[in-house]
Amino acid sequence: MEWRRGEIAASLLLICSLNPMSLSAQVTSKLPSEEIEALKRIAAAINKTNWDFNVDPCSQEASWVTHNAANGFENSVWCNNCTADGSICHVTSIVLKAQNLVGTLPPEMASLPFLQEIDLTRNFLNGTIPVEWAALPLVNFSLLGNKVSGQIPLWIGNKTTLKNLVLEANQFTGPLPKELGNLQSLEKMQFSANAFSGDLPDTFANLTSLMYFDIQASGLEGPIPAAFSQLANLNDLRISDVVGNSDFPTLARMEQLQFLDLSFNKLSGVIPSTFSSLMHTNFIFLTSNNLSGSVPGWMLTSKNNIDLSYNNFTFEGKPGTCQQGNVNLLGSSYQDNSQSKAVPCLDSISCSRVHWSAYINCGGDETTVDGETYEKDNDGTNGVSTFLLGTNWAVSSTGSFLDSRDNNNFIATTQNLSMPNSQLYDTARLSPLSLTYLALCLLNGSYSVYLHFAEIVINDYNGNSSPGKRIFDVYIQGGLVLKDFNIRDEANGSGKALVKKFNATVTRNTLEIRFYWAGKGTTLVPLTGTYGPLISAIRVISNFKPPRKTHTRLWIGVAFAAMSFMFIVFLVFIAWKKSYLRRKNTKGIDLRGLETGSFSLKQILIATNNFSSSNKLGEGGFGSVYKGRLSDGNMIAVKQLSSKSTQGNREFINEIGMISALQHPNLVKLYGCCVGEDQLLLVYEYLENNSLARALYGPKSYQLELNWPTRHRICVGIAKGLAYLHEESRLKIVHRDIKPTNVLLDVDLNPKISDFGLAKLDEKGKTHISTRIAGTIGYMAPEYATRGYLTEKADVYSFGVVALEIITGKSVTSVTGECQYHLLDMAHVANDKGELLTLVDERLGMEFSEDEALGMIRVALLCTQCPLWCGCLLEKAAYLILFLTHIVIEKLLKKDLVGAWHGAQPQEARSQYVASWEVIPLLRSLMFVPSH
Repeated sequence: MEWRRGEIAASLLLICSLNPMSLSAQVTSKLPSEEIEALKRIAAAINKTNWDFNVDPCSQEASWVTHNAANGFENSVWCNNCTADGSICHVTSIVLKAQNLVGTLPPEMASLPFLQEIDLTRNFLNGTIPVEWAALPLVNFSLLGNKVSGQIPLWIGNKTTLKNLVLEANQFTGPLPKELGNLQSLEKMQFSANAFSGDLPDTFANLTSLMYFDIQASGLEGPIPAAFSQLANLNDLRISDVVGNSDFPTLARMEQLQFLDLSFNKLSGVIPSTFSSLMHTNFIFLTSNNLSGSVPGWMLTSKNNIDLSYNNFTFEGKPGTCQQGNVNLLGSSYQDNSQSKAVPCLDSISCSRVHWSAYINCGGDETTVDGETYEKDNDGTNGVSTFLLGTNWAVSSTGSFLDSRDNNNFIATTQNLSMPNSQLYDTARLSPLSLTYLALCLLNGSYSVYLHFAEIVINDYNGNSSPGKRIFDVYIQGGLVLKDFNIRDEANGSGKALVKKFNATVTRNTLEIRFYWAGKGTTLVPLTGTYGPLISAIRVISNFKPPRKTHTRLWIGVAFAAMSFMFIVFLVFIAWKKSYLRRKNTKGIDLRGLETGSFSLKQILIATNNFSSSNKLGEGGFGSVYKGRLSDGNMIAVKQLSSKSTQGNREFINEIGMISALQHPNLVKLYGCCVGEDQLLLVYEYLENNSLARALYGPKSYQLELNWPTRHRICVGIAKGLAYLHEESRLKIVHRDIKPTNVLLDVDLNPKISDFGLAKLDEKGKTHISTRIAGTIGYMAPEYATRGYLTEKADVYSFGVVALEIITGKSVTSVTGECQYHLLDMAHVANDKGELLTLVDERLGMEFSEDEALGMIRVALLCTQCPLWCGCLLEKAAYLILFLTHIVIEKLLKKDLVGAWHGAQPQEARSQYVASWEVIPLLRSLMFVPSH
């Protein structure tokens, strides 16, 4: 843009030099009166008060052009297309960056017929893109960082002169128009931080001039089209937070690529060998996917910046370091969930003493607060990937701030903070992608974790709320504790202290606290590189009485003796195991060295009384299930799987090892497995009340009296469990066979999902499971049952069916007299008649909440229509069911949508849900569910 403005200025000077009357013409020349009037109307519409109409707008004087614009602020009106004598010119460019403009986008700009550039970056403008602008000869168009809504107009796809199209950080909705693929002159497309729907159009492969493509956290669905490989001129590709699983995309032809970010996309499979064509790419970010297999050797030795963290790669032995040169490997292997240390790449760190607390002043100097010393955390260079060690803590930061020149990982406030202990909030540590703190050498036990926050970068101005949104997630010990967390919203403003307290259990002497940018929020407001996690201070204290110092040495001595004894026992065991295995077949050899929790066949036989029929609990889709009692008195459930092949058992154990690492209150805990010569056994926790199916409509002697609050809790629990599998767990599992027999009930009738992750093993060549499409008729989504097309929506559909069964107390297919009916059909008939409440189980009588029942039924029907509206993630279903109560529905009917959400939703859910403006369309749709 700078070179173009210089060209304009040079053209004007040339015209002046050729015309003897140029000097006086330049002073007195005016725009055509209609363009001056248009500028006045534009100024009034957007509250632009500092344009001086006593001065020629083409004069380049101060009120019309900001010379040497810096720091993202600019106020410039440029003229060109002048007549030969320079007496008449036309407005060709309006650039108003960060001018605190308010109001709607002015249609009056269409009265400037020569306008080629509109740049309204970082203001407070709203409304939709005016249709009148379709007549403009646009070349550069940017609305970055406003509050513009609606769909992208189709007419933009006809602007073949467009070179730059930037709509990031607004509130656009709807699908991306396939007509945008007509913009063959387009060099830059930037659409991140919106609320689009649908997928990435294949027509984008026609954008052969494209050099910069950025679309992150915008609600789009995968997979990334293979046709994108044709964009050979791309040097910057950033796609993240795409919904749904997909394979690693083809990128072999993108040899000009210098920056690649495919983080948070649930990419699975191995990195293809053709990826080596990108070995000269300066930045490669693949964090937080489901990538497996081996890491290409050139990546591990690369001098470029590469982030492979939080994947499921396989390494020979253990990952040696958390960071290898510029390559981040933290959490890059599934082994990270199963080793003796919480983070295997820290195995080389020894503990000279034990601790029971940690105090860190993130991004700041050492300081003392309430008698406790917070260690400084401002060492190390700024950069793409860092790993630093403190006294008994470590910090890992990865990623590169988009378009930022300094990649500064620390920030100091320019405000005068007045809150107590302000020295903790004057500074903060930032990270563009993932920021992980590890408290090391802690005594095992229960701890309180205090996280101190204050937003000191995104500030409001003159009472106007900044459109900037810093949104990130927080995990403690691998569990999600804050989702879509926005410091400013939670603290009710910028520069205000906010402390969040959590309880955590340390079992392997390490506490992990991870702050994680999942691609949401804005990235360029108020300036470039404003996004990602921000943390001011961390305080970790034990919930138990610390041992006295005199006992610490004794504890260390006892621990050392115990560890020595265990090491000797381990060596003896290995020696015995090797001699034993030499007498066994190759199957046993294939299982050597695995880390999964294991049980001996003798243990299982004793526990189950040789698989006595009296111990049999039932027959599942993967085999028979028996209850058993271990020698310590603990009850277990044992599932028998067939082992028809001597190949692949190592892979099977690897899979089971990963599945057993998943922990959630609504998942059945998998303790481990036992591998025999002709069978495979899985050992689960035992659930006292058997399955939901038996409780709802099993034999009458086994049915349970499930009152309405219990049914409500069960429905929400299933949704939360599935949301964890889909969104929050490291493995991102699609269950494939959600049905009441796969939902077990504990002694308090809390639901726990079973058999998760098992159907996935079938794709390894039918070694363990017999059917390829894993599911049950009546519960399978149509696109999965007919085409085998698998996404999370398959589980969403099944969840909707199960929710209806919970509400009605009936099986999905039931027989009444001589008629057989499908529960879903019956629900749609009731919906058409406006008689949804007739679906509620008659056994409940009138003992249920009508509003909650209506809410649950509507959510269930929405889930079964997922192929049509494609927006029902299970986490949303869980919270919709929880909060579609009388108060919410009453306010919704009064159209007080935002007030309903913020007024009725408990504090817990606010940190677990998306921004209210994202929820409104979904809530509105709940008021009526169309029949299929």
